[in-house]
Amino acid sequence: MRTTKRQTFHYSANDAASVLLVGDFTNWRQKPIPMHKRNGGPWTATVELPPGNHYYRFIVDGQWQDDPECTMRVSNPFGSQDMVAQLA
Repeated sequence: MRTTKRQTFHYSANDAASVLLVGDFTNWRQKPIPMHKRNGGPWTATVELPPGNHYYRFIVDGQWQDDPECTMRVSNPFGSQDMVAQLA
């Protein structure tokens, strides 16, 4: 039985030089996941995650950014919001 699922994250930023995926599954900034852009499409990264809620954000050219496509969010202690990815 498989205990993790593949989850692909997307971020649209045509002019960005770099996009990193960070979250509770990367110890936030300690182990960021570089995202990749192909053929003018969105930046993407696919990770294996266990079932449950996972909190994440993007760092775009050094600036913390929300996921505009994520509707489930929770307040964080820094005065902004973390995105929530739910995996069944």
